[in-house]
Amino acid sequence: MEPLQRVTAPTCEVLQVLLDADEPVWGLKIMSASGRPSGTIYPILDRLERSGWVRSEWEADDARPGPRRRLYQLTDEGAPAAEALLRARAESPPAPRPSRARTG
Repeated sequence: MEPLQRVTAPTCEVLQVLLDADEPVWGLKIMSASGRPSGTIYPILDRLERSGWVRSEWEADDARPGPRRRLYQLTDEGAPAAEALLRARAESPPAPRPSRARTG
């Protein structure tokens, strides 16, 4: 598992949704739980999967109507790493944002 190079608020939200889930979840459920659009969620899931934090598989339920869903869950290494990362973020104050001085 690789360390995450970029940890944004949306990344933390996706990790929290995955931690809170009792079973693998699909992208639309992650979008609903986080309030983020697909253009934010799916790149994060892809990055987490390539880094070894998340694994995914296609749903195998043939009885469910509609298209197959891709299910995501944290890996055995990813779950404790996500917990530690979110705990560390909660304990540290946010970094100050650079001021944008007006020139004029």
